[in-house]
Amino acid sequence: MSNLSVIILCGQSPRHIYFANELCRHCQPKAIIQETGSHQFVGKIFKLLKDPKKLWQKISRWLRDRKRYRGNPEAKYYFGENEPKLDRAELGIEIPYINDEQVLSIVDQYQPDVIAVFGTSLIKGPLLEKGRLGIINLHGGLSPEYRGADCTFWALYNQEPEKVGCTIHYINAGIDTGKLIAHVSPEVKETDTELELFWRAVKSSTQAFCELFDRLESGDKFGTIQESKGKLYQVKDRQAGHERHLEQLLTNGLLKNIDLKERVTWFKS
Repeated sequence: MSNLSVIILCGQSPRHIYFANELCRHCQPKAIIQETGSHQFVGKIFKLLKDPKKLWQKISRWLRDRKRYRGNPEAKYYFGENEPKLDRAELGIEIPYINDEQVLSIVDQYQPDVIAVFGTSLIKGPLLEKGRLGIINLHGGLSPEYRGADCTFWALYNQEPEKVGCTIHYINAGIDTGKLIAHVSPEVKETDTELELFWRAVKSSTQAFCELFDRLESGDKFGTIQESKGKLYQVKDRQAGHERHLEQLLTNGLLKNIDLKERVTWFKS
């Protein structure tokens, strides 16, 4: 276990809770700050009511996700039949917005070696400068080629299953554009679905994140500048037609006879 002091910033989904629990076992955690996103709810509703097209897209995505997540498959993937919950519940702090002044106050109070991030909204302002060894993000795609949202989906849609994976990187003011620390690609199986691949990638990347603590403590230096802008995918880019196309690709054998094992690439500075 590393002696690095760490503050964890994350969301509230089972994958985020899994991430927080695993990191807590491999460092000296000071706080687990979970973003609820409640500050955006009313404003988003008013905006959607003014734009019927966007409102319908939002409803369609909500219906899609209700179908995909029926039966809590993500919770079962990470926790089996157990309830997803923080092992260190006493460290948990819920905040509406990750850039809230309260977060900055907590960080200034503990002065952590590392701020570890997974599943929050875009971090801005003075928080970007905190953490003695940096503020480090787990992104669900291989940057710079796959930045933004739904990167596992788009890698499969583009018929590039070898590019499914996650990036561990330092956070800067851009979207998934900070200096690279590691690319983590999961094992890919013939029977995999998009969600299974994404969840496995997160699980593999979380273990790499834990390893990173030990490597940073031993003096290893990481951080390679991303040489291109790559591609930024947004939530709105994913439409029903794209989903039907990927479903057909998988049915037609996109992953047939595939033999991709877990791969981790570290980017030393």
